[in-house]
Amino acid sequence: MSFKIAFIGAGSIGFTRGLLRDILAVKEFNDIEVAFTDINEHNLEMVTQLCQRDIDRNGLKIKIQATADRREAVKNARYVFNVVRIGGIEAYQHDIDIPLKYGVDQCVGDTLCAGGIMYGQRGIVAILDFCKDIREVAQPGCLLLNYANPNAMVTWACNKYGGVRTIGLCHGVQHGHEQIANVFGLKKEEVDIICAGINHQTWYIQIRHNGEDLTGKLLEAFQKHPEYSVTEKVRIDMLKRFGYYSTESNGHLSEYVPWYRKRPGEITDWIDLGCWINGETGGYLRVTTEGRNWFETDFPNWMKEPAFEYKEELRSKEHGSYIVEGLETGRIYRGHFNVVNNGAISNLPDDAIVEVPGYVDANGINIPRVGDLPLGCAAVCNASISVQRLSVEAAVSGDDKLLRQAMMLDPLVGAVCNTNEIWQMTDEMLVAQKQWLPQYGKAIAEAEERLKSGSLIPVKEGYKGAARLHTKTVEEMARDRESAKRNAGAADKAEERPAEKK
Repeated sequence: MSFKIAFIGAGSIGFTRGLLRDILAVKEFNDIEVAFTDINEHNLEMVTQLCQRDIDRNGLKIKIQATADRREAVKNARYVFNVVRIGGIEAYQHDIDIPLKYGVDQCVGDTLCAGGIMYGQRGIVAILDFCKDIREVAQPGCLLLNYANPNAMVTWACNKYGGVRTIGLCHGVQHGHEQIANVFGLKKEEVDIICAGINHQTWYIQIRHNGEDLTGKLLEAFQKHPEYSVTEKVRIDMLKRFGYYSTESNGHLSEYVPWYRKRPGEITDWIDLGCWINGETGGYLRVTTEGRNWFETDFPNWMKEPAFEYKEELRSKEHGSYIVEGLETGRIYRGHFNVVNNGAISNLPDDAIVEVPGYVDANGINIPRVGDLPLGCAAVCNASISVQRLSVEAAVSGDDKLLRQAMMLDPLVGAVCNTNEIWQMTDEMLVAQKQWLPQYGKAIAEAEERLKSGSLIPVKEGYKGAARLHTKTVEEMARDRESAKRNAGAADKAEERPAEKK
């Protein structure tokens, strides 16, 4: 069979290559068309070289269409993978550093909190342009598979305003599933789970082994685990308070709720610095910066190393390739996907993007009814959904009042800052990121005037946060090339598994 798949943001270091390996490991897909597009032509060229080398070594005849012309890339595509990071590291640095001046200490800052909200403002305005191209030149009914964060906000905007059916994909469920099996001394395939919630705040509401429900035994198992009892303190505390384990990593989860990062002196009580994902201040920014710098430096060596092998047993657990396989071949796939709720979770709003079980086959993507989430879990999700809704509407309309309200209602920002601080912080973030925020022209001009006025609230200039580590130079990374290479692979948005140990 032949059809076309396009990757937008294909210049990512490892994720595009890994997804392509997953797709081309499906024997029926050996003659599909593949297109890569990215605004950074240098990154696009490097990743294309690496992936084309893999294709050639596996004996396939596919030639990647690499182009900076996005419309040309998505033309006639049946599937489009969105893996972009709008604004790159330059914008992302502002997402972390400006809130720090106001005491908002984030580990990741790409889903919720001040950084995630601004990431959404940049991403949504760009991705709605992607949707326009897809509507106009892609194959009718083209499916957009979104891996970009903030996943729920982007997926929400694409479905509501983009006119393109969009499924949000994440790997948090798979990783937590592995942890749960581990604490019980079982293999992952021996433990059946059902998750429901919203992206990065999804809950394992059912855990079964040989018909036995293990949910009630999970807290004790995690508390006794020699590694997770140290690295997952926030998740374990949430499990203790709410009764259910959360899909997302310790560092991610700590910044979505008001309790763990609001007092600098207490942050280190809840995190572990063995790996960035456990809660390090600006940890993902650091590993992303190091990874990009290392890939640029070490790329010739990557080209000398063995090519990826396209084998079924080497496929990752990312949902994307399995969804395409199910739709095209009819093989049944069960995963957890981010979709418009429409009643799947009965005590969350219908218009929200929820993460729930889904089944894929030749008949399409089918979402069962989950019913009610436990009340406490639903309350945590609803707080975030309100922030997401305001953020989406702000990004689409360019209404900075909605943006400021989203900041005020964000659980961690609201726990740390008063209203005047939030207004000024939002001014700073708008001005610093104006090149990626065309919808906010008038608001940015007004913010610039206010910031020039001189009557500003004092902030902690140069504050590095409660647990910030040094960003390594290329020379420092060269002393341990294998560790640097692993971190380069982890520097993509979509690969957030621990890649390092201090």
